[in-house]
Amino acid sequence: MTSAADPPRHNTTQAERDTVLRALGLTGPEPELDAFATQLAQEADVPYAMVNIFGDQQQFFGLHTPRNDSALPTIGRHMPVDHGFCPDVVDRKLALVLPNVHSHPRFSGNAVVDLIGINTYAGAPLLHGDTVLGTLCFVGLKERDQSTGPDTLDLIKRRRDDVMNFLYQRAGLQP
Repeated sequence: MTSAADPPRHNTTQAERDTVLRALGLTGPEPELDAFATQLAQEADVPYAMVNIFGDQQQFFGLHTPRNDSALPTIGRHMPVDHGFCPDVVDRKLALVLPNVHSHPRFSGNAVVDLIGINTYAGAPLLHGDTVLGTLCFVGLKERDQSTGPDTLDLIKRRRDDVMNFLYQRAGLQP
């Protein structure tokens, strides 16, 4: 059992993460990362997608949300580190696909399920070696058939690799 005084669950220290983020030139939201999130949302046919970097909060350096005139909730660029599904992806260092979050009791009670009405999630860790920077993820309002899992996993991992390749190329670093 953990208490509020216990360190974060993920294995990557914030100092390690910050060092890599500086080397990659990631300091805050960027139009290029917003474009990656928008492309992912379009490919996955969902209203929300994020390039999520972990710090004291989850920070969306890339974000796609519905337009302001939409009836769907608008989300900001920050979220507590204990909200959503991405903390599990960071802890596990593995992609997570939930075609129907309600079929997994562990995830169906998550705060963002009620806040935004999420029914589907897919996320993959942004990894630099063994250092987890954050995630690339999307959430949708309509549950999906379990049979969509393999294709969704392929999509989220492929797009994650595209984001990491972009960051490495821009910084002049090798993956």
